[in-house]
Amino acid sequence: MSDTLEILLTNDDGIDSPGIRVLYDALSALANVTVVAPADDRSAVGRSISHEVDVVEHELGYAVEGTPSDCVVAGLGALGPFPDLVVSGCNRGANLGEYVLGRSGTISAAVEAAFFDVPAIATSLYVPAGDLALADVEVGPDHYAEATRATTFLVEHALDAGVFEEAAYLNVNVPVPDESANGDAPAPLEITRPSKRYEMDASHEGDRVVLHDRVWDEMDAETLPDPPGTDRRAVVEGRVSVSPLTAPHTTHHHDALDALVATYPEAVPEL
Repeated sequence: MSDTLEILLTNDDGIDSPGIRVLYDALSALANVTVVAPADDRSAVGRSISHEVDVVEHELGYAVEGTPSDCVVAGLGALGPFPDLVVSGCNRGANLGEYVLGRSGTISAAVEAAFFDVPAIATSLYVPAGDLALADVEVGPDHYAEATRATTFLVEHALDAGVFEEAAYLNVNVPVPDESANGDAPAPLEITRPSKRYEMDASHEGDRVVLHDRVWDEMDAETLPDPPGTDRRAVVEGRVSVSPLTAPHTTHHHDALDALVATYPEAVPEL
């Protein structure tokens, strides 16, 4: 590693979002930060790739007319110095649970980095919305203070601590600062696993099918069904969730599949 830490910073909310600005300002105090981020909001696009994208210079770095995965490939392959670390975020809205790992653009940027053997941190802000839509909740730069503090700590220490010898990336979810609970003290970090809850359904309404994500309907700490040790439980109870994850996914040996494959030559007709 060079004497100066090199960071590629990206997101999926777009290069003009406040979440990436606060991280840029904080991380620039301890590293050389190159921003390569979508020109506009590309939330929930997963690891979609465009193969060819337009790029324009921006005051923070480069705005890419593409997805977060486009940004990581472009940043690592062409636009910036090859980094020691990729940071994705800070996302406006949490990325919690196993089911979002392939859906979130924020996390997908970290996964893309992992395929380059570059460690990564994806950071998201849990925004309690109550009965409102997330888009209707006002979130300003001050709301990202806890997320900035936690991410800066991990950026500064995780590499030297050997964290990425085991984890390909960290999925970090941070509650909005609660001054009444902690004052100026940091919310505690908790090592978590992604929740297994999945509550998608759909309704047929005229000429449309409307998809519903009902996981977010139960986010009260007293009634939350997610068990201790999960990312959702930690964040709802006011702790910073840090899930160490791997990419690509691990393949396991299965005796049942071996036995099934062995029957194939006798079980299917000849062409």
